[in-house]
Amino acid sequence: MRLLHTSDWHLGRSLHGVDLLDHQAAYLDHVLDVVRAERVDAVVVAGDVYDRAIPPVEAVTLLSDTLARLAEVTTVVLTSGNHDSATRLGFGAGLMRERVQLRTHLAGIASPVEIRGEDDERALVYGLPYLDPDTVRGPLAEPGGEPLARSHEAVTSAGMARVRADLATRSGARPVRSVVAAHAFVVGGLASESERDIRVGGVDHVPSAVFTGVDYVALGHLHGPQRVAGPDGTTLRYSGSPLAYSFSEQHHTKSSVLVDLDARGVRTELVAAPVPRRLTDLTGPLEDVLGALGEAHLDDWVRVVVTDAHRPADLYARVRARFAHALVVQHRAPEVPGGRALRAVTSAQDPVEVAGDFVAHVTGTRPDAAELAVLRAAYEHVADAERSA
Repeated sequence: MRLLHTSDWHLGRSLHGVDLLDHQAAYLDHVLDVVRAERVDAVVVAGDVYDRAIPPVEAVTLLSDTLARLAEVTTVVLTSGNHDSATRLGFGAGLMRERVQLRTHLAGIASPVEIRGEDDERALVYGLPYLDPDTVRGPLAEPGGEPLARSHEAVTSAGMARVRADLATRSGARPVRSVVAAHAFVVGGLASESERDIRVGGVDHVPSAVFTGVDYVALGHLHGPQRVAGPDGTTLRYSGSPLAYSFSEQHHTKSSVLVDLDARGVRTELVAAPVPRRLTDLTGPLEDVLGALGEAHLDDWVRVVVTDAHRPADLYARVRARFAHALVVQHRAPEVPGGRALRAVTSAQDPVEVAGDFVAHVTGTRPDAAELAVLRAAYEHVADAERSA
């Protein structure tokens, strides 16, 4: 039994204004080549198929064409992530051909897709869509009971309880392997700057022990390929995104995961994805950047930080004349002794903590617990509005 685990395609995303759809299409061609060459029984896509709730038409067309091509040679199990609109992505799921299985709603959590290998080996693939605690903690609670705690751990645990309950009803002459596709931030995973923040109540993590009882967990959300330590008998892995979506990912080896499931257990192998163009940071005096420092990176996407004491004249034009693919051009003078370093807001940091730093910088006093609660409520209100847009 062989699966290909991938996630976080983010179809329709750009990189500092550069359209990436052609590069995303090249990656999906690569996926089709791997499926054919490696005789893959199923492709599992663990969420964030699109980059936003209302994707551009070109991204919808690319996904439609890709699913049609994949369905000719394998089965596809696809779940929704926090960037996707579960309703839009799942529209028409009942009309899809048998080899394209969408799992975007709670009703499908305990309805696995059965995959059969060449030797009649069986695997059950369960799809957990992204579970927003504020949206699902009521529906996932016990009938007539109180809503679940407002946390990712609580709702993911409830989803996994449904999976384990269904697994307990399965029996047969041969053992069945179990796979869960989940879109979550699991404790131990390393974030980058391009994942959207999913904190609720200041917490975004799910303990890996929540996934006890299954053989393989195909994770989505974090963009760096990585294995996460889990309970005995369970392998957890992020495939990562197929392309670098921020400069923080420039050292990632983008990939998909080949997963072999048999009587011996679970074995995984990373398959490197094509690299359309490298990302590189160049930092130093303008003369060095335009000279030897940048010589090997003329064809890269570059982020240039010039550190001259004073901003050079015509900085942007001079950098672009040397680097055709310069995406970011900044001037950052050397720090003055005793100066205060500024923190950027990224998904790898709690925005409320950064806001608290700003309050302390402006007022000279750190916000107290009540003020932090107001900041967090305001942030989560805006984040929820963005998710539901």
